Amino acid sequence: MTRFGIGQPVTRFEDGRLLRGRGRYHEDVGLPGQAHMVVVRSVHAHAAIRGIDTAGAMAMPGVLAVFTGTDLGDELGTMKMTLKRVRPDGSPMFAPPHRGLARGRVKYVGDPIALVVAETRAQAEDAAERVRIDYEPLPAVTATAAAASPGAPAVWDECPDNVSNVYEAGDRAATEAALAGAHRVVRRRYVITRVHAQYLEPRGALGAWDPLEERYTLHADVQYPHRVRSALATNILRVPEHRIRVVAGDVGGGFGTKGWQYPEHRLVLWAARKLGRPVKWVCERREAIPADEHARDNVTEAELALDADDRFVALRVRTLANVGAYVSSDRNLLATFSNVATLVGVYAIPAAHVRVTSVLSHTNPTAPYRGAGRPEATYVIERLIDDAARELGLDAVELRRRNLIPTATLPFRTALGVTYDCGDFAGGMEKALKLADVAGFPARREAARARGRLRGLAVVNAIERAAGPQPEFAEIRFAPSGTASVFMGTKNQGQGHETTFKQILHERLGLDPAAVRFVDGDTDQVAFGMGSMGSRSTVIGGTALWTAADKIVAKGRRIAAKMLEAADADVVFADGRFRVVGTDRAVGIADVARAAFQPAQLPPGVEPGLYETGTFVPPSDTWPNGCHVCEVEVDPETGAVSVARYTVVDDVGTVINPLTLKGQIHGGIAQGLGQALMEEVVYAADSGQLLTGSFMDYAMPRADDLCDIVVESNPVPTALNPLGAKGAGEAGTVGALAVVVNAVVDALAPLGVRELDMPASAARVWEAIQRTR
Repeated sequence: MTRFGIGQPVTRFEDGRLLRGRGRYHEDVGLPGQAHMVVVRSVHAHAAIRGIDTAGAMAMPGVLAVFTGTDLGDELGTMKMTLKRVRPDGSPMFAPPHRGLARGRVKYVGDPIALVVAETRAQAEDAAERVRIDYEPLPAVTATAAAASPGAPAVWDECPDNVSNVYEAGDRAATEAALAGAHRVVRRRYVITRVHAQYLEPRGALGAWDPLEERYTLHADVQYPHRVRSALATNILRVPEHRIRVVAGDVGGGFGTKGWQYPEHRLVLWAARKLGRPVKWVCERREAIPADEHARDNVTEAELALDADDRFVALRVRTLANVGAYVSSDRNLLATFSNVATLVGVYAIPAAHVRVTSVLSHTNPTAPYRGAGRPEATYVIERLIDDAARELGLDAVELRRRNLIPTATLPFRTALGVTYDCGDFAGGMEKALKLADVAGFPARREAARARGRLRGLAVVNAIERAAGPQPEFAEIRFAPSGTASVFMGTKNQGQGHETTFKQILHERLGLDPAAVRFVDGDTDQVAFGMGSMGSRSTVIGGTALWTAADKIVAKGRRIAAKMLEAADADVVFADGRFRVVGTDRAVGIADVARAAFQPAQLPPGVEPGLYETGTFVPPSDTWPNGCHVCEVEVDPETGAVSVARYTVVDDVGTVINPLTLKGQIHGGIAQGLGQALMEEVVYAADSGQLLTGSFMDYAMPRADDLCDIVVESNPVPTALNPLGAKGAGEAGTVGALAVVVNAVVDALAPLGVRELDMPASAARVWEAIQRTR
């Protein structure tokens, strides 16, 4: 049992297949007779479309059709909002959905205008260059702060102030009173940049229409196939769900960005039905940033109030969140509100109030990306604490110690209305300080100074809201031969789900992982699922699997009792075998499964077969947390930043697989570090033109930008699910943004640098140094 069970560092079962090139990614999927689609996108951030000439494209070799928004007409619906939000004046939220192809006016660089379908991709690309669009360029606004300024160009005429909606949390009156009576108030402005997920595999979609069954099939690299099917059926195609099948094979990274409904999903299905043959679209790497949803992009004004004993008494946060040109579904707003609760961090702050204003701009819509508001919240509170310590002449670690939520007070209800059920925040921080040898930092700083370098250190406590209370599904299905298959409603995107779920199954049923078939991503094979996002898969999907396994054991015990000629109560199950208590008589689960399909071997009233489902809804969110410690060195002559040491002590509850956990944390840190030091989607201020459309301009971290990352666990299992798991997929990113930037500011502090916004690129750091000189 211990070889593959919970807590074992099992190498990933799927890696053997993937490393040998035997994966089935979107590019590997093809259907007989498929045509190829290319999307013609806007080259302007804002422009009126005065005309579209498709004649030249239609005359190109191999071209089957060229479609525009006029051709779509009203055949396709749009996504719908379910959130109830209002504008500052109390009027309903302004949330304009995307209609698939732009009509009349384009709203951002990359806005889809037309689609070209041809026999080959090359022919479609050549023809797309012949589509002539008569633009009338219009004023555009892309910067978050500028979008909300008086007189800014309106993204939509119906919303002249560009304010989509506001969201508030906390007690405004109590917070204002505490701020007014505070001993000291520290105020800062923080900018969190716009980024793109940059997954290894750009998006794609392959649509087919079966006229005999009157049924659509969509092959796409999506994170939640069942929700995509529901969105297409309910909102877009307006057909019963059983008339749509969604299939997602191997997914080369998702990170939240491969979401519910992109225009290309509906367009390939619509075109496939129109043309009577499958239609495939593959996003080129150069197309990804203009085509995809972006993330983050906030400007925050934050105030932290302290009393005379340096204890936090209030936090007030005002954030502008840039949601882009379209708000097609709840998904486009999730990061603006779902994790503001963690702005108070792991600190006992008695009063807090947050106001988030979502503003429209001539940019791509924003949506969840690894962390989905968690890294942004941690960034604000943890930068504010460091700045407060520096302004007040206090030690930043000691200031944190003084204000941490004591373990004895958990469960703890915060000032922003959520309850942290369990944790050991102080213990985790002390373990991280020791593991990172923070006590030895002064010596390392002096050694760096002798080499002409500036060395900085930061300690950050992170907490996140994970695995929200939505259902998840799992099924265990034994065949008459005694072999087993597991069907999961979650969707693997590289996290190692096959390994994790087989470990849980082995722990509960004793099954050899190599003998179990793993299935996900196909709405025809898996009955239901919410998919994978928000660090929920192990917590909720794993518990659903555990629940299904419990049902297998319960039914198997009755069958085993008949086989062993014993009473049900005398039969116990462990290590894959049913055994009669006090005897050596036993039977394996595979033998019981075979017997389950033989009516003569069944006790009265037991239905033949051995297949059970589990659906689990957690009672509330879980709260993974941890402490990050980072040291950086800065070359004052060039501004170049190098990460010298990085340590994490994380509490993700029960650790299913320490090996895959470390991989998740390493990956999350890399993405957070990338944003902190170099990544940013940049637009020209005057024209709104995208300036970082490829890897020539959009910097990405490489192996030599990172150091060895030390990861240890300080697990406090939650009682909210039988596994005790809290979620781990986003933990690395949540703390990385704040700890890296804080470390850079700490390195620059001796020179008098007090303010620095991400990304802390060499040029930006050098400029900050020059300003102080």
